Amino acid sequence: MKIDTKCVQSGWTPHKGEPRQLPIYQSTTFKYDTSEEMGKLFDLEADGYFYTRLQNPTNDSVAAKICDMEGGVAAMLTSSGQAANFFAVFNICEAGDHFIASSSIYGGTYNLFGVTMKKMGIECTFVDQDLPEEELAKYFKPNTKLVFGETITNPTVSVLDIEKFAHLAHSHGVPLIVDNTFATPVNCRPFEFGADIVTHSTTKYMDGHAVGVGGCIVDSGNFDWLKYADKYPGLTTPDDSYHGITYAERFGKGAYITKATAQLMRDLGSIQSPQNAFYLNIGLESLHLRMKKHCENALAVAKFLKNHEKVAWVNYPDLEGDKYNDLCKKYMPNGSCGVLSFGIKGGRQKSIDFMDSLQLAAIVTHVADAKTCLLHPASHTHRQMTEEQLLEAGVAPDLIRLSVGLEDADDIIADLQQAFDKI
Repeated sequence: MKIDTKCVQSGWTPHKGEPRQLPIYQSTTFKYDTSEEMGKLFDLEADGYFYTRLQNPTNDSVAAKICDMEGGVAAMLTSSGQAANFFAVFNICEAGDHFIASSSIYGGTYNLFGVTMKKMGIECTFVDQDLPEEELAKYFKPNTKLVFGETITNPTVSVLDIEKFAHLAHSHGVPLIVDNTFATPVNCRPFEFGADIVTHSTTKYMDGHAVGVGGCIVDSGNFDWLKYADKYPGLTTPDDSYHGITYAERFGKGAYITKATAQLMRDLGSIQSPQNAFYLNIGLESLHLRMKKHCENALAVAKFLKNHEKVAWVNYPDLEGDKYNDLCKKYMPNGSCGVLSFGIKGGRQKSIDFMDSLQLAAIVTHVADAKTCLLHPASHTHRQMTEEQLLEAGVAPDLIRLSVGLEDADDIIADLQQAFDKI
């Protein structure tokens, strides 16, 4: 099936007499007839459901849909995009390990990697993703376990050269993890360009209506953990908490997600609620239609801003002449997303005054849903970062992140113009 059909059909196939729409399995637990049947589930010797903290039929159906859309072999839902990125890294890193991440990633993820995980003994080196591969190679250490980047960075709207980073990671025997939140699998499928694991904040375009927080991890099944067994003992040596199971040997291409579920979800419990998974599935059914409209509107707005006398600069990869336009055409020929960034002449305060003058567009701590919204990262999402870190991440003091919604483009532009008139 093509991606448009997968958005609608994948994940849930009802049989005779079953609900046409995916049901909400709103139950914490599931019944079995014998103690032996339940025991096999706890030993990972049988498939089935016994406690929603680990798995739930609603969640698994939605994860299967996203997995199919991305072209992976296994997937799991999490309680948020933050949880997805944490699980994705922590599943193969432990105290004493090191990994590399783009410095342009979302501020919350930057803080997770650079502060919180540092307290756990896991070191992250942030790099300029636009550096040549030979320069980036200098940041690898003997204990480097992975490389991380975002397809389209939040909020700088830079495009990751996925093939460059995949080659870089694989030449050092580590996987590439890509956060594909902004592009979604409708506009980019990172596995086709060499990425090994993909994460999502499903809270954004996948949900599309700002109603449910969630995340997802998808594994391509392509990285050979056994080939680098010494680097990944969690996957290639016996797990004493499951009677000595070796995940890579027992579960093959499903090893990574099985371990993330059996260990991390078991112990940390960042499960997405079945209710939110249900909302997510409804959003996914129209994702292919919405992404086209988001991109169409965003391009119209970007062109308006680029030609406006009060605008200092605009970043939008679909825009001709943009620094990342060539990479955008390569990885996202049908369009990138509905998010762009720009700055207003006069600096930080002028940008804030402009935002406060808008009427249709709302200032919210969110992005990538049906309604046009915006924020000032230096004052909001990246507020915890130092001036030096802001510059390293490419977040200018005047940067405004604008998430263009599904309204009529003329109305969005009219709102922007009336705000410009007031400053």
